[in-house]
Amino acid sequence: MIYFSGFSLQKEQELFDFWLDSSDYCVAGFSYGAIKAVEYAYKSCERIDRLILLSPAFFNNQNEAFKKMQLLYFKKDAKKYTANFLANITSNSNIDLSSYISNGKYQELKELLYYNWNIEKLKTIANRGTTIEVILGENDKIIDSKETLKFFENIAVTYYIKNANHILRRLDDN
Repeated sequence: MIYFSGFSLQKEQELFDFWLDSSDYCVAGFSYGAIKAVEYAYKSCERIDRLILLSPAFFNNQNEAFKKMQLLYFKKDAKKYTANFLANITSNSNIDLSSYISNGKYQELKELLYYNWNIEKLKTIANRGTTIEVILGENDKIIDSKETLKFFENIAVTYYIKNANHILRRLDDN
């Protein structure tokens, strides 16, 4: 399996073992890593049976002011922004991300905020025989999971986990 990490994270795939497939024909990504996984699958000539998008960083529904504000806050104090971002990922759960933290870069944040999720690109991937799976948490503080679900529901197998956060942990399973 090829796995792409989320923004400001590294090697966190073990947190998602339940959803992942160790097959050589699987590509997966969490949040920002979902963007990388889609781009990899789109450009790849290799066989890919499953494309798993865990809480994809979907900001198509956000306006320019929101995106600029995020970048401004990051530029002003990247360490504080990242700490707040990671706290929102794990909101209302006791998950310790300290062993997975990586230094997120301004350009990566800009890429995830401005990435244009394109339904035609996803259709191209699906038409190659790849099953696209999207897993979302109902109580996500990073993305609007309902808008994200609407976008993906006609092109992907979607899982919408009640009372779960961005890292896909149910809030009552602390």
